[in-house]
Amino acid sequence: QVQLVESGGGLVQAGGSLRLSCAASGRTISPYAIGWFRQSPGKERDFVATISWNGGRENYANSVKGRFTISRDNAKNTVNLQMNSLNPEDTAVYYCAAGSRLYTSSVSSLSEVAYWGQGTQVTVSS
Repeated sequence: QVQLVESGGGLVQAGGSLRLSCAASGRTISPYAIGWFRQSPGKERDFVATISWNGGRENYANSVKGRFTISRDNAKNTVNLQMNSLNPEDTAVYYCAAGSRLYTSSVSSLSEVAYWGQGTQVTVSS
């Protein structure tokens, strides 16, 4: 079983930056692709970014490409999401997720997720 805990959310002005972290416990996340998703009130949970199990491949939603960067440190059992040039449309609860299969390149759909964190709120003011 993998437990995921997000941190780093908060309130930031438009144009600002935040760095989210996802810390894993229970077992190592090194064999898992990890993804970040987000959900705004009344909307579906959407894919944001994903990184392969070995960190060699990244993929991003078009809405965040060029502004967000996902990274991982398997030695520390953590995955980070650096978010720059934030805008009010980025306001949401952000969740990290581990895929259901090992040694894959991505987890980018809800059906691929085996483990979810509890989420961290990001609010961007205009």
